Amino acid sequence: MERTKILFVCSRNRRRSLTAETIFRDATAWDVRSAGTEDGARIKVTAGQLGWADVIVVMEKRHKERLRQKYPEALDTKPCHCLFIPDDYEYMEHALIEILREKMQELFPEIS
Repeated sequence: MERTKILFVCSRNRRRSLTAETIFRDATAWDVRSAGTEDGARIKVTAGQLGWADVIVVMEKRHKERLRQKYPEALDTKPCHCLFIPDDYEYMEHALIEILREKMQELFPEIS
């Protein structure tokens, strides 16, 4: 079975997207990476990362808007889902993990 490549994106790639990459790293159906939209991001999103991904998952609407401004062609050709998770959590915080698992289950019900 072909694994779906998912790129998780938040602002600085230190809490939300990095937590998502960490907790879904061992998922059998997904290959995951994470990046941030801001200049100070741990790993800043690139056209190459967007090209690698089959699906882009952003934490806030503004992340999707920033990607659309900078890489419009990348977002025209693949799904980009927003989880609507505010920057209120620490890396690997239990509540954040629960929300990420729940929202990804909603997006990908075939994966459990």
